[in-house]
Amino acid sequence: MKYYIIVGEASGDLHGSKLMQGILHNDPEAQFRFWGGDRMLEAAGGKGMVKHYKETSFMGFWEVAKNIGTISAQMRLCKRDILEYEPDVLVLVDYAGFNLRMARHAKKHGIPTFFYIAPKVWAWKESRVKKIRKYVDELFVIFPFEIDYFKKWGIDAHYFGNPIMDAIEERNKVLAGKEEFFRENGLDERPMIALLAGSRKNEILYNLPFMVEVANHFPAYQFAIAGVPWLEKSIYDGCLEKSIGNVRYLCDKTYPILSHASAAVVTSGTATLETALLDVPELVCYWCNPISAAIARVFLKIKWVSLVNIIMQREVVTELLYTDMVVERAVDELKAILPGGEKHAKMLADFADLSERMGTAGASERVARKMVELLRAGKA
Repeated sequence: MKYYIIVGEASGDLHGSKLMQGILHNDPEAQFRFWGGDRMLEAAGGKGMVKHYKETSFMGFWEVAKNIGTISAQMRLCKRDILEYEPDVLVLVDYAGFNLRMARHAKKHGIPTFFYIAPKVWAWKESRVKKIRKYVDELFVIFPFEIDYFKKWGIDAHYFGNPIMDAIEERNKVLAGKEEFFRENGLDERPMIALLAGSRKNEILYNLPFMVEVANHFPAYQFAIAGVPWLEKSIYDGCLEKSIGNVRYLCDKTYPILSHASAAVVTSGTATLETALLDVPELVCYWCNPISAAIARVFLKIKWVSLVNIIMQREVVTELLYTDMVVERAVDELKAILPGGEKHAKMLADFADLSERMGTAGASERVARKMVELLRAGKA
């Protein structure tokens, strides 16, 4: 069967690639055309990519507004390409603003649509639920609480676990030991704290300088920036002007950094959940364009922004957002979660509870199997 898959960022590329591998296990003759990234390109045998997510990823209200012309052109291209490819199914992975428009387009032309990693309508833009119900044929969610949420809207969603568990299991298989990792990356004997400033340029420019200021208060520790390979190193270098020299940039090594870190300072997003599932105490800090921040305050429907707190429905990790990002407070919070700090043991106990709720690895394979079953049943 022919699958057209659309993702819009790095995490989508990862989960999309795992989904493609699962589809191939259950449908060896599967053909793919997709908007994605390097991981999906590898999973597809080096062919089928229309656009790389680096060309399509725009974060925040202001950034989207500035690039509306580019986004509109990309949507027109995508719609044409879907019709020309004539897929058996359109598979949408997260990336709600773009993908729900493609779902509407597919519905209009009679193309079955599966949505994997549901839009976070429980957080904001709840009006999108009506679009999901109208345009999406099968919805696959990755958080257990989403089953009941969508059911109250008349949508029977599928839940097979969270693909983050798959990624963690895979990375743990090839993880180097701490001494070897420190030696290979020029790190000294001091304990390490991870800095995860985001995966987009604007996130890094807004958040990393603050993290560096916090790091200056911990000369007994070394800090490792988890850099992403699709952004130039110069972006990170520009944020290190005020560093006292205990911050090192490492590229494309997020999981090894976290696995050997004593704690982490993390921007909001999927990284907050990954950090917790790797049992690394964390502090969440997030700043963005002031216009985007002001709009978010009005429309966000949830009490917390980190996935850890949302899933647990209580404050497990401290969130310092926007004007709450004060260096002195961040320093105090980081001290509290480091080994020996008053919040350290409790946070790790909460993370164990979180991990149990998230279930086991294998979600990508289970979702793929169900997708193939549904498609074959529809063709019977």
